[in-house]
Amino acid sequence: MPEFTTNQWAILFLVLVLGWLLGLISRSGGKKWKRAYEAERDARIDEQRALETAHARIVELENARPAVVAPAAVAPVAAPVAAAPLETTSKLDLTRDDLSRIRGVGAAGQRRLNDQGIYRYSDITGMTTEEEAALERKLGADEGYIEQERWREQAALLADGRDEDHRTIYR
Repeated sequence: MPEFTTNQWAILFLVLVLGWLLGLISRSGGKKWKRAYEAERDARIDEQRALETAHARIVELENARPAVVAPAAVAPVAAPVAAAPLETTSKLDLTRDDLSRIRGVGAAGQRRLNDQGIYRYSDITGMTTEEEAALERKLGADEGYIEQERWREQAALLADGRDEDHRTIYR
């Protein structure tokens, strides 16, 4: 094995130190990856809870099913009785908007908003500042996050069908 001179040892040491410093400088931000990991973990936990809730509801509905009774002799009915039609003052709207299109919400955020009873863009545009602050606390978001990300403005654009305007401004 060849002998190293003092100068060669010094150069080798400097190269190792410079490589170490370059590695520290060029490393990617650990906070960004940690936040992404935590968001994915929270999304999986939310999905698991939703699945458990749905399963419990299925079991509850299956247990509440009435027992099947064998048909008995039925006496003939003289005249059929017409049931009065049900009158409703308003239709039940079961549609939901895609809240994940709002910048700052995402798929996991949409699930958390749905858990809080927010399903439509109009639910967001109609929020008061007090409701906004309460929602931020429930979601664990920083104070002023909804205003900072301009959720109301985004929801108004999307509710009006102005997708192209939303895309150019917020993407």
